[in-house]
Amino acid sequence: MTVRNPAEPISVGPFFLDVANHRLLRDGVEVKLRPQAFQALQVLVQNSGHEVDYHRMIQEAWAGTCVSGHTVEVTVAEVKKALGEHGFWITRRPKLGYRLELPGSDELIRSGWHFLGHRTREGFERALACFQQAALENGGDFRAFEGLAQSYLILGVYGMRPPRQMYSGFLDAQARAVALIGWTPELRWMRAHGLHMFERRFDDAEAEFLHALQEKPYLAPVYARLAMLYATQGRLEEALEVLLRGHKIDPLSPTLPATEVFLRLCRREFTAAVACGRRSVELHPYLELGRTFYAQALEYSGRTEEALAQYQTARVICPDSLRLRAVEGACLARSGRRRKAALILEALERARASEYVDAYFLAPLLDALGLKNQAFRELERAIEENSAGLYMLDVDPNMYPLRQDPRFVPLRSKLLGGTGLPVNAPPACSNF
Repeated sequence: MTVRNPAEPISVGPFFLDVANHRLLRDGVEVKLRPQAFQALQVLVQNSGHEVDYHRMIQEAWAGTCVSGHTVEVTVAEVKKALGEHGFWITRRPKLGYRLELPGSDELIRSGWHFLGHRTREGFERALACFQQAALENGGDFRAFEGLAQSYLILGVYGMRPPRQMYSGFLDAQARAVALIGWTPELRWMRAHGLHMFERRFDDAEAEFLHALQEKPYLAPVYARLAMLYATQGRLEEALEVLLRGHKIDPLSPTLPATEVFLRLCRREFTAAVACGRRSVELHPYLELGRTFYAQALEYSGRTEEALAQYQTARVICPDSLRLRAVEGACLARSGRRRKAALILEALERARASEYVDAYFLAPLLDALGLKNQAFRELERAIEENSAGLYMLDVDPNMYPLRQDPRFVPLRSKLLGGTGLPVNAPPACSNF
């Protein structure tokens, strides 16, 4: 029989009990908890699924020192408060004692967040399946719906599934999570991201992002998404300031350096964009988004061969990303390799018969092949499908040739007419 080391760290949901140092951490951040309260939590965790009565609690948590029942009650209440929205894990039954019960969906939820961390289409799909099963098994666990909301949002934002369908699923899952736990900073920033990407309600999105940061300033993903929001509005200085703040909060965040590459491109700082891209892939070599932005930085710096090498590496990392294939095809066409680009276009058009292909990313490929009329038809289709890619229509370097066409202004007006933005506003960045 394996004997467990009593000083061995314990992982419980999003929490980590550093037993040797009497510290409770949540997602790597220490949660303030008195040593005695930590001892009580440790006892409950080690006896998870079983009642711990008064006598056992004082024996194990207070080392046999006799304390009143009121003292135990106050200490356990402190533990529940420290667990935040997970405080419901601890219950008390008269004459039986306290019990910590992890939801049956806990392993599924752990797996879901693990798969989301892969940042590939397969990972996102597997995460969605885990959270869906967790929601079926325990409809009272808000974490299942929080994970569902993020999975739907990512699949829609990355153009991997139909955006209208994904956004509808996101709103439903988010509503279920809010009904169970209220507006957490995490749910709030996801809502802000949806407002930006799918509803283009920029002012509302900004307010929600700032609210989330006010409640939890160390949420690194929020800084990246807020910077993207500012960049799409042409607020490039503010976007850079937000990113620099984010870097101080989390220097190893995977999304911040990738976002900075895109921002530097928007600012036409191509040398800086390449340098940022290099750092991004050094820190996070398996992040497809970082490699794609790095490839774009290389392309717009005139280093086409290096750009194509990065696109190919990104394809190895994420072979099922149709969006990536379209962007790579556009680069090939612009570099004169029209035959290879045309083959990619044919493959994407065949794929459309059985899966979703984001029209937004097809438009630059068609334009690079000299098929401008078809490119504008794809942009029209992207608007009908509510492609998330449209959020960067004004700043995307791949869209520069299309922004110069007279047909672009009425198309942009159609997109932004319902957002409260001036439809005749000039593009935020149009001189790539």
